[in-house]
Amino acid sequence: MATSIRVSSHRWLKPFIELLRQGVSAEKIALTIALGIILGVTPVLGSTMLLCTLAAVVLRLNLPAIQLVNGVVYPLQFILLIPFYRLGAWMFREDASTISLGGVTALIREGVGHAVRTLWVVTMHALLAWLLLGTVALAILYAVLVPLVRQLWKSVHPSVKPLYGR
Repeated sequence: MATSIRVSSHRWLKPFIELLRQGVSAEKIALTIALGIILGVTPVLGSTMLLCTLAAVVLRLNLPAIQLVNGVVYPLQFILLIPFYRLGAWMFREDASTISLGGVTALIREGVGHAVRTLWVVTMHALLAWLLLGTVALAILYAVLVPLVRQLWKSVHPSVKPLYGR
């Protein structure tokens, strides 16, 4: 009982606990979280909400839950933006020496349209790098999250078996 109280007292876990109580499978919740994380760090600024919405609709995932995860990882998108730009430049044998946070910020200050036109190729290269890494990371996250969500179920309902999954 103490484990149940301790786990369910975490504010950020409550939406996922409610999904478990509603009978959503551990696999669906794990996929929602994993996709929210991976889509949330897409190196295309302004795209994550739309991508998460599309994933939720197409895969019949919980839209508020995937958007919650997207919002939580939002700072990671900025942290990973320059590394993805540089990885994309490296993959396509482009010069990455001019890619910096200061340079991107300066471009955005000059105007978003100008920044988009200037960074178009860099962003497309970064997007391809993200697709490669994101595919692998999604599989790993999903494989790790399914048992964790099942454990969460057991801590919330120790005597009740979930409707779906194991």
